[in-house]
Amino acid sequence: MILQINNDHQRFRKIVKGRIRKDLRKFLTRGELIGREGKKYISIPVHGIDMPSFRYGDNDDGGVGKGDGKPGDQVGEAEGDGPGGTQEGKHILEVDVSLDELAEILGEELQLPRIEPKGKKQITSEKDRYSGVRQSGPESLRHFKRTFRRALRRQIMSGMYNPDAPRIIFERRDKVYRSWKTTLSPQSNAVIIYMMDVSGSMGDEQKELVRLEAFWIDAWLRRNYEGIESRYIVHDVRAGEVDRETFFRIREDGGTRISSAFKVAREMIEKQYAPTDWNIYLFHFSDGDNSSESDSRECCSVLKEHLLPSLNMFGYCQVASAYGSGNFINVVHEHLDDLEAVITSRVNNKDDIYDSIKTFFTPAL
Repeated sequence: MILQINNDHQRFRKIVKGRIRKDLRKFLTRGELIGREGKKYISIPVHGIDMPSFRYGDNDDGGVGKGDGKPGDQVGEAEGDGPGGTQEGKHILEVDVSLDELAEILGEELQLPRIEPKGKKQITSEKDRYSGVRQSGPESLRHFKRTFRRALRRQIMSGMYNPDAPRIIFERRDKVYRSWKTTLSPQSNAVIIYMMDVSGSMGDEQKELVRLEAFWIDAWLRRNYEGIESRYIVHDVRAGEVDRETFFRIREDGGTRISSAFKVAREMIEKQYAPTDWNIYLFHFSDGDNSSESDSRECCSVLKEHLLPSLNMFGYCQVASAYGSGNFINVVHEHLDDLEAVITSRVNNKDDIYDSIKTFFTPAL
């Protein structure tokens, strides 16, 4: 019976995954999917699938709970006026899907490759693992069941055990304690540094595009690395590090000096993330408007001379805005187009997020 239920559950999950894959482009644009981003699971609304359930009794429409009744009789308190509808409802099932599963579906649908970490691929971390028992140790690690069994066996064999008045007395030789050993666990570490223009031309619509794309970038990279850190930098004419919530909610105004963010990122990497130990991803989101052409060229200089030698990737995503020249992407192409680690994309609306992620993580032929 249990095996049959497990098989049914696996088939049901395959159906759900197929429906998510079919509607993936639409799911990528739904901001409510990020509502549970602090947890390991997020809820996916899936249309047209009923949750398997048991139904009891016949299918008579008559009767209201217990006793006699007629079809259409009111049950409990009703709200609203007018007759009930006659059309079938659209069944919407919310399915909890882990971020790993969702990232796997994303990678399969976009045909994204498994990322190969660069440089020092693996870092070892020490982990303590309980692997057996021993005769000595702290009382907090005493293995109660094994100690009890040893004491019971000893008393039975010595004739001290009285089943009518059972009483187990531990002696020193009965006690056993959990033992552990330290193991080296290999893991690949990565840091993602997100930079966003928060000047006056970056409104709520532009920041929503950034929020959605950053979420899916996070999900895909976490699928590929054991340990990952995310850092956030915002800038107008000045730049500074903020926490995740501030990054997506901050409202600013004023001009733009993109180089200020690149300099903060450079300092952060040089002080905290040695490229021999970390796989480093740098993403910048902007509408492409900058204070001057000279500052745009300075950004390219900082990238080429100081940042790119340490990076796995620099991704620049330019979101559409009704304001500004949007020329920064052209400057990047002019000065850095021949560098493999530099990848750019344009996002004019939510539908472009799907293709933008594929652009960032699909290697050039």
